Amino acid sequence: MKTLNQLLHKTSGITLMGDRHVEVQDLSIDSRQSGSGFLYAAMPGTRVDGHSFLEQVAQAGVSAVLVNEGWDGLNAFAEQHPQVAILSCSDVPEALGHLALNYFDRAAESLVIVGVTGTNGKTSVCTLLFDLFSRMEFDCGLVSTVENRIRERVLKSTHTTPNVVGLHRLFAEMVEDGCTHCFMEVSSHAADQNRIAAVPFAGGVFTNITHDHLDYHKTFDAYIKAKKSFFDRLPASAFALTNRDDKNGSVMLQNTKAMRYTFAMNTTADFRVKIMEHDLGGMLLQIQGQELWTPLVGAFNASNLLAVYATAFLLTQGEEEVLPALSALPRVNGRFEAIQGPNNITAIVDYAHTPDALLNVIKTINDIRKSGVNLISVVGCGGDRDREKRPEMARIAVEGSDRAVFTSDNPRSEDPNAIISDMAAGVPAQHYKKMLQVLDRKEAIKTALLLAQPGDVVLVAGKGHETYQEIQGVRHEFDDKAVLHELFQLLF
Repeated sequence: MKTLNQLLHKTSGITLMGDRHVEVQDLSIDSRQSGSGFLYAAMPGTRVDGHSFLEQVAQAGVSAVLVNEGWDGLNAFAEQHPQVAILSCSDVPEALGHLALNYFDRAAESLVIVGVTGTNGKTSVCTLLFDLFSRMEFDCGLVSTVENRIRERVLKSTHTTPNVVGLHRLFAEMVEDGCTHCFMEVSSHAADQNRIAAVPFAGGVFTNITHDHLDYHKTFDAYIKAKKSFFDRLPASAFALTNRDDKNGSVMLQNTKAMRYTFAMNTTADFRVKIMEHDLGGMLLQIQGQELWTPLVGAFNASNLLAVYATAFLLTQGEEEVLPALSALPRVNGRFEAIQGPNNITAIVDYAHTPDALLNVIKTINDIRKSGVNLISVVGCGGDRDREKRPEMARIAVEGSDRAVFTSDNPRSEDPNAIISDMAAGVPAQHYKKMLQVLDRKEAIKTALLLAQPGDVVLVAGKGHETYQEIQGVRHEFDDKAVLHELFQLLF
């Protein structure tokens, strides 16, 4: 429990109407979870404005509210509810971040926090950093799409980046459990909605940016600006590490106050990597002139590992300690995860759900597979999301595969038939014969395995680590890896 006076410590731009000694039991952005003694923050929303629920939370007995200073109901609310202290500001999410930092005893300042942003590679880079630093005997926290972790303890992850109160709460738990480092994904939504307010980042990493999330950002330029805003906020004491192989990599560094560094495979940069050998079992890499073997596969993973190495180097860990630990890192769950089946058929499960990610995975397989080995790809697209990428992903699948099976991913509230129809519209006429449409995902995977000959490769893309399908708002258990293991036993 904190007083408003304690919450306002080291803050600016927040005006208080009421007693600064009022006690606050907890912070909330959800009116349904705001009860007696809470401070409720009226967050701007994409669908509903949090100011709409101020009367409701006042009736529930909150001690204080945080509102936008331009809210036209401010004076009337103050007159009707004199018992509720009012904090007003020009940016509610930003102010809430600073209040949360104070509420949780500024715990985040005790952590070395590195944020990773980009369309693809965020989860891999963060997970690899967590595993690397854990192997080097640091106590670490992880905030990712797949899971949140506090040392060995695994916590459920509902969003790539939690809301700002949940994030600072998580930092406090990490510090209480002895963590010194935290590696976290920073989604474009989180940057745009300022869910990372008052997070004292020690560094930021940019992996790449490609077509995605235009259902939210509307334009690619807005998507780039959301990613860039993360780097614009970094302090001078932090580092900003960007992928120079991506044409927008330099954009991320344009206005940052942070120390600037680059990594690349195909151009000059501060940190370089080269693939010496590769097959489905792994790669021999040369990083900064030093060779190492890794079980990870693909140019995109070579780039991810380089970002991990560079981050560790910039956090003052010498390469003599980093390289052996880097070589021992396992593959990331649901990221180019190979399952060896009967008849020497190899199934590869990958989270690829954007055109660029799918292209990278298919290109990697095609670079490795030998003459006479066929690639059968199972691909779907999510419902209630960016429709523009559907035909592009379908085109990539048929052009890069010997056969492509279009199926359901997470259709959510959309008709899966309509989603597959959108995909099929992108298939060039000369590749029609390569395309199959199988609505049921399990049947689609079964079809791909039945099409495979001994030695062939089956790619199952789009869900990776996910263990569910969302159909008409209902989640059903579905794990691509479990389905593959089951079908391998049944069919062969």
